Amino acid sequence: MSVGPHTVPPSGARLIWHPSPNFGPRKGGLRPTLIVVHYTAMDSAEAALDRLCDPEFEVSAHYLIAQDGRVVQMVAEDMRAWHAGAGAWGGVTDVNSASIGIELCNRGDHAFPDPQIDALVPLLAAVRSRWGIPKERVIGHSDMAPARKQDPGRFFPWPRLAQAGQAVFRGQGGGDVIDFQAAAVRFGYPDTASHDAVLDAFRQRFRPDAVGPLDPEDARILSDLAQTWPVDAATAGA
Repeated sequence: MSVGPHTVPPSGARLIWHPSPNFGPRKGGLRPTLIVVHYTAMDSAEAALDRLCDPEFEVSAHYLIAQDGRVVQMVAEDMRAWHAGAGAWGGVTDVNSASIGIELCNRGDHAFPDPQIDALVPLLAAVRSRWGIPKERVIGHSDMAPARKQDPGRFFPWPRLAQAGQAVFRGQGGGDVIDFQAAAVRFGYPDTASHDAVLDAFRQRFRPDAVGPLDPEDARILSDLAQTWPVDAATAGA
């Protein structure tokens, strides 16, 4: 097997090209402006790879990262993989056509091992560089489909990605505290999602230990995010 098309392997990564038949052209002239991070909810990378390459299931992603750091590319980046399903981020409603999908082998009930995140960080940097994707547009599956999805879940180390400059975890602070739902839409969460679904998705990523009803810290953090990283500013002119 060889390195996949339209790909520069991250430094130190063990990248394998294993093509999936489950892809198509990006629709409406869209190009990647988002990166969506998933967990596989399966026990092994091999099982996930079989599923993502099986035409019967009609699912795929551009990349799969095993727990030991192996990176498998299944779909060329300029093609539309079938990883996101129904959902939205800001004005993007066909997320598959506007994103790169990265699956991480994880059941969703345990931590992500260091070799896996060590492979993810440079992959994100390389993909973002190739397509000019801002770091605030690296999102989780649960961000764009909060009523439907939980991945990459409460165990995913978003702060580590933010420290590496490959995602955001906090705003710059100092702004006014605004209505939680208005801030959610301004940051990018779908305006059709319920308050409870958005709160759960937000907390999975930004306050994984928080429980109970909305509290002032939720509103403060999301207000900072919305005012620092408004989704419309990121897509202006795209």
